[in-house]
Amino acid sequence: QLVESGGGLVQAGGSLRLSCVASGSIFFFHLNEANWYRQAPGSQRELVARISAGGSPTYADSVRHRFTIARDNAKATVDLQMDNLKPEDTAVYYCNVENIWGQGTQVTVSS
Repeated sequence: QLVESGGGLVQAGGSLRLSCVASGSIFFFHLNEANWYRQAPGSQRELVARISAGGSPTYADSVRHRFTIARDNAKATVDLQMDNLKPEDTAVYYCNVENIWGQGTQVTVSS
């Protein structure tokens, strides 16, 4: 399973760090890419950032240069550092590895 933490309420321009811990059936975490998605009310779920098994990141255009994804294979964690947050970043953020999803964590950015 995947368990996210770190969401909350922050003012525009602030920062949050999301963490995702893999456990249980994800025995080969280190062999898989890991993803952070988000879903705002009334919108489709969208990919925010991805990190390959080897550690290479890719980002959605809307978050590039503001968000940083990182993984620690020894701890089976994938984190998302979010800086210079904007109200449009408000969404539920989900961690994903293969076909496994976390429960989501709410991020709310006030203007």
